[in-house]
Amino acid sequence: MYILKSGIKRDKKKRWELPDRIFFGYGACHILAGTYLVQNPIKDFYAERIIPKKEQPGNHIYVTDGQIAFDYHGYSVRGHLLEYHHKNCSKQYDPWDYELEKVAFDLLNTVELNQRKMLGPDQYLFDPVVRAVNYLNKINHAQAYAKAIKRCSPDPNS
Repeated sequence: MYILKSGIKRDKKKRWELPDRIFFGYGACHILAGTYLVQNPIKDFYAERIIPKKEQPGNHIYVTDGQIAFDYHGYSVRGHLLEYHHKNCSKQYDPWDYELEKVAFDLLNTVELNQRKMLGPDQYLFDPVVRAVNYLNKINHAQAYAKAIKRCSPDPNS
């Protein structure tokens, strides 16, 4: 798990200069998820939010169809994403636990995001939605989704 140096999230320029995966993985996951839902490359996906208990760090938003999830890592089995996130947050904050919430607010609306202590698209140095579109356009979604689905299915040869 990547840990940002102190002060990067508060510095618009330093935050913007992060590589895409780190930018979308550590502070702009909601922008990537919201843009994904607008583009809708795989049908029937919705956003889900990991909300840490006890006001701890570790909030994360991704999209899912209930079985497969997509976030800055790409497509993965939803259960694996949740296990990975829990394991890594637990290394830093012991004990660490979370609740899951289906997102029922607009992930690209500044007012709604600010109410939940997240930045809106107009609060970054440049347009993060354009950056998210470019990030998403580099992915063959059908192929990556199919590969993730295979990881869910038991191997008939075993």
